[in-house]
Amino acid sequence: MASGRAHDRATTWLALPFGLLCWPWLGLPGLVVGAAGFLVGGLWLSPDLDTRSRATRRWGPLALLWWPYRRVLSHRSAFSHTPLLGSAGRLLYLALAVAGLSQLLQPLGTPSAARLVAALQELWREQRAPLVTALVGLEASSWLHLIQDGDPWPRLPRPLRRLRQQRPRSNRNRGWRSTGRK
Repeated sequence: MASGRAHDRATTWLALPFGLLCWPWLGLPGLVVGAAGFLVGGLWLSPDLDTRSRATRRWGPLALLWWPYRRVLSHRSAFSHTPLLGSAGRLLYLALAVAGLSQLLQPLGTPSAARLVAALQELWREQRAPLVTALVGLEASSWLHLIQDGDPWPRLPRPLRRLRQQRPRSNRNRGWRSTGRK
């Protein structure tokens, strides 16, 4: 498993080459969006947000947003260190956190969650190619992280591990014996 510094170094070094891969299709904006998506995915939305990591500290005072995420998921769980599912889960968690904060702070003038969703839908309609490029960059940096960690099989989340530990394994473990009939 690589250190946080090694993850950051690899993400930083490979962001520009990833952006260059996007350049033939989207030009200079594709290069910038692809590299930025790769950097954001590796440095701020890292699979290691399930620990007290460099990625968590980068959020500064907003790192508190990731506390429930850390409490629910164990490090290297299936919901944090799995291709596609891990990135989708972090983005969904962040979207729900922003929507919840938006609702709480609405009396202070923040837009409602419904208004934020409408704005995202409009952005998706108008800027689909750059958004897909950013999402692919985010996912590519997650794959880089997983490859560096050597994570082919992530662990189950804590609640599912507890359930698995509570159920009996087999009749042999309970001390059941054959009746001795012939």
